Amino acid sequence: MKKRSGFTLIELSIVLIIIGLIIGAVMKGKDLINSADQKKIYNTWLKEWAVVANQYQDRTGSVLGDGKANGGTQDTEDGLMDNVNLSNTTAVQAVLKKVGLSVPEGLNNGGSYLIKGKYTRATVAATLSPQDGGNAISMTNLPTDVAIAFDNMADGAMTPQTGDFRASDTTITNAEGWPDASATATNKVAVYLKI
Repeated sequence: MKKRSGFTLIELSIVLIIIGLIIGAVMKGKDLINSADQKKIYNTWLKEWAVVANQYQDRTGSVLGDGKANGGTQDTEDGLMDNVNLSNTTAVQAVLKKVGLSVPEGLNNGGSYLIKGKYTRATVAATLSPQDGGNAISMTNLPTDVAIAFDNMADGAMTPQTGDFRASDTTITNAEGWPDASATATNKVAVYLKI
């Protein structure tokens, strides 16, 4: 009788389990990297702009981006930001440097950030703008899953119409929550500043 060689069912099962674990670890690793990238962008771009805007007001008594004297586009100050596009902000850069403040990292990339979400990658642009009688950093083209993550980082909850981080689209309600990120690729959002 000849001896047959090959793999047993148990050996094949073990190999398949190991392959499954490796694939799972790679997929989880990608999620962790994306999450770390989102936290970095939130902390070094979005949150830093909020900090700089508050520091500017502390040092000067004026609102950043409100009137030409503060890097805005209007002649006079009214307490509200003048829809200053952060991709074209040489005036804002100049007033920040004049009072000894650093320009946040994102502005060095042309005022926008390429942000990768799970379902889409988009170049997000930001403006210093008036919102609901106050001031905000408005962002357009933000991937929905990243907006949800930013909302959770900013407010500790995923409520699109309350807190400091909100959806600009008022048809998105707290009761319904953020839209499905796989169906709605990007959103327009605002980060409300307490200035």
